[in-house]
Amino acid sequence: MLPLSLLKTAQNHPMLVELKNGETYNGHLVTCDSWMNINLREVICTSKDGDRFWRLPECYIRGSMIKYLRIPDEIFDMVKEDIVVNKARGRTDNQKNRAPRGARQGFSGRGGGGNNRGTGPQQRGGPNKFRGK
Repeated sequence: MLPLSLLKTAQNHPMLVELKNGETYNGHLVTCDSWMNINLREVICTSKDGDRFWRLPECYIRGSMIKYLRIPDEIFDMVKEDIVVNKARGRTDNQKNRAPRGARQGFSGRGGGGNNRGTGPQQRGGPNKFRGK
């Protein structure tokens, strides 16, 4: 299970984010990107010592500052279901629209052939047409 797929599934669900500096943010995940930057809404921020609290309507947290995320267990079940569905869907889609490997890439059968660079056995020991000799 990849962290980004987990975060994509966790959108609109509550989560806790602890930063490297010790502050924690409790809120609902709005969006995330490929660098794990996240937007939260209805946020309660707690100081490192736990003695100060702030209520924020929304906040942006840079992914490189995140120490860990706490996500409800139900999200893990949802991700597992999505993975199973996507795998099953991907297999059938790929099998229907897929040409044999050689047909897609212009090769005729196994091996590298078809690049016309003069590297085949008939060219060994002869002049190299790329060096101009």
